[in-house]
Amino acid sequence: MLKFVAQFLKDMSEEIDVLMPPPKKVLYEYQQKGMDKIFDTLAKAPDNHNLLYQLPTGGGKTVIFSEIARRYVATTNKKVLILTHRIELCGQTSAMLNGFDVKNKIINSKVKSLPNQKDYMCFVAMVETLKNRLQDEMIDLDNIGMVIVDEAHYNSFRKLFHYFEDCVMLGVTATPLSSNVKLPMYQNYDELIVGESISYLVKNGFLSSPTTYCYDVGLSSLKIGANGDYTVRSSDLLYGDFPMLEKLVHAYEENSRGKKTLIFSSGISTSLGVFDTFTKAGYAIKHLDNKNSPAERKEILEWFKHTPDAILTSVGILTTGFDEPTVETIILNRATKSLTLYFQMIGRGSRILENKKKFTILDLGNNVARFGAWNDKVDWHEIFRVPDFYLNNIIVDSEIEKNFKYKMPDDVRAKFAKSENVEFDVDEEYKQSQKKGERPKMVLERSLAQHSTMCIENSEDLMDARQLAILLSDQIAYRIRLYSYSICKSTDNYLKWLQEDYERKLMQSFSNRF
Repeated sequence: MLKFVAQFLKDMSEEIDVLMPPPKKVLYEYQQKGMDKIFDTLAKAPDNHNLLYQLPTGGGKTVIFSEIARRYVATTNKKVLILTHRIELCGQTSAMLNGFDVKNKIINSKVKSLPNQKDYMCFVAMVETLKNRLQDEMIDLDNIGMVIVDEAHYNSFRKLFHYFEDCVMLGVTATPLSSNVKLPMYQNYDELIVGESISYLVKNGFLSSPTTYCYDVGLSSLKIGANGDYTVRSSDLLYGDFPMLEKLVHAYEENSRGKKTLIFSSGISTSLGVFDTFTKAGYAIKHLDNKNSPAERKEILEWFKHTPDAILTSVGILTTGFDEPTVETIILNRATKSLTLYFQMIGRGSRILENKKKFTILDLGNNVARFGAWNDKVDWHEIFRVPDFYLNNIIVDSEIEKNFKYKMPDDVRAKFAKSENVEFDVDEEYKQSQKKGERPKMVLERSLAQHSTMCIENSEDLMDARQLAILLSDQIAYRIRLYSYSICKSTDNYLKWLQEDYERKLMQSFSNRF
């Protein structure tokens, strides 16, 4: 039956446009191509063949499945059910369906029954709401022929599949990688269709072109939670600390001052710290999290929309169901091990406008090093078929940090203008030290001697030297980390002790020189 319906849809496409008024929305060529491929695949597939369709954030998945719903309803006289996981997505999906002249009904918490189902040919529902109604037998959806699952990588949808076993099942997502590593997507979907890539959409003017700046951040203090991602608590401790807040402001001022900016943080505590820090620096900024009331949220988003240089710091709630094309900069003020979250966050800035062909990405979580650039090629078929292989081969933080290269900021370098050389090759020094049979710590002693000389030759007195030594904190941490790799000992406590000991000895080294 499924094969017959899909073929019928394909064969009847021209007659549909004659019999029905044309939709208010028109698909781009690549969207039409994706829809045709879906119907072609269903026409050749056996019954009960669940299909998954991938298209990047901003590519128009809602547009495509709305047109699919329109054609399906017109040719089969069967109804379509669209499942979402966020209330905002329900409203957006319903509005899009209206644009395609598909009469639809949202099943939300206010809907306790559906006495007049014949008035609608399409339903849009939240997963939990519909599950409750079906379990309590308050609603019995009849004549459903197709179920479309939006943001299909979320596993909450699985609980409804058994209610619709005889339906055409179509999942859509930007990232066909399950949010639960123990429940891979191939268990629910038989086949993956991959749409056009991010690089194609950028090249052809459908998405903005990214300019990416990465800031190295040591993540050794972060802990991994039960969900496989970094815990909010450990992230708050790192990103809520003054040096990280200072680095965030510096990154913004260096690359995005005056641009409309969306900042993603892991925890509410960090986001509030970001709000306070930017406010004290004199910038127009607001904070948004899931504790804000609907009215507050609406007011904040309206302010953000209409304020050209607005900064919005948020936690969790703007990764899906939020579309503000005027965003010019995305700041990842967090680290994540979730590929889906990585693409969702950056996707909020990729929408294109007549006067916006480019956007900026600032990464303060080593995310680009972990996953690759946002517009790099991704083998989604491999990720779908063997997700464990992909997840197990994501580059680990320690390997990322081994490739960090410290570059002294220009303003700091200017403070050491009298020093001809401010570099120190830790790896080479360690090799030479080993050849001479010296104890390993001689490497740090030579580094410390160089730092001491740098501070002294650029100072007038002891106070000047001590102030300069404080500016070397990041370079000291970098050298100590490289040293720890050489001696294969890099616990957090040991690195902390080494740096404190190094900085104490550096301060002491000035006493006899002035």
